[in-house]
Amino acid sequence: MTSTALKILLSIGLAQPRRPTRMVRADCPPEPLTPGGRRPRWERSVLRGIDVVGAAVGLAVLAAPMLIVAGIIRLTSRGPALFRQRRVGQGRKPFTLYKFRTMRLGCSEEPLREMIARELRGEDTSADGSFKLDRDPRITAVGSWLRRTSLDELPQLLNVLRGDMALVGPRPCLEWEAAMFPPEFDERSAVKPGLTGLWQVNGRSTVGTLDMLRLDLVYVRSCSLRTDLGILARTLPSMLRGDGAR
Repeated sequence: MTSTALKILLSIGLAQPRRPTRMVRADCPPEPLTPGGRRPRWERSVLRGIDVVGAAVGLAVLAAPMLIVAGIIRLTSRGPALFRQRRVGQGRKPFTLYKFRTMRLGCSEEPLREMIARELRGEDTSADGSFKLDRDPRITAVGSWLRRTSLDELPQLLNVLRGDMALVGPRPCLEWEAAMFPPEFDERSAVKPGLTGLWQVNGRSTVGTLDMLRLDLVYVRSCSLRTDLGILARTLPSMLRGDGAR
């Protein structure tokens, strides 16, 4: 996938989730969106029910493994197990996102800011097929594994339960990231950010910032119950392959 003349083949459907059944251009002119995207009211209600039940069941089932992960983080590096960070939600409303801590305390965000700024200028920052910071010294050994498996994001089930996020949606961006993004991507905030989404199941760390933003627009302009179920069906295999951030 390249960042020029990008065409995203959106795979939907549960029986054959990888078969492309709909093509959407991410650079097509936007249409006015309601606060929930183009979803009808009944569909938003159904999806909120799925979010609440899914998050509650997930937290109950994964409570013990999450406690073990938290203990390992505390034992292997200095600082709390849980990391809180301000992100931008639906309607550009900020909220506090929860993650397992994967970095050492006191690390600067400047390297990430510079990399994203370069990508937004059209520069190629990939290394070994990845758009993440190569061998980032800020990340702990345990944190690297948590990121590869996406286990660091499990606490975001709390955000889904609270209504800050949905199970499926655009990537929840940092406040300073959102301020850097070109205005044509403001449409991303028409829906809630998601625990998973098109970016996560289409390569994640192998997808640059501009292509990630385009994937988010593809989702916002074509979101449906069927699409969300298809993305959820592809999320677990993506986690098992270790497609998470590096």
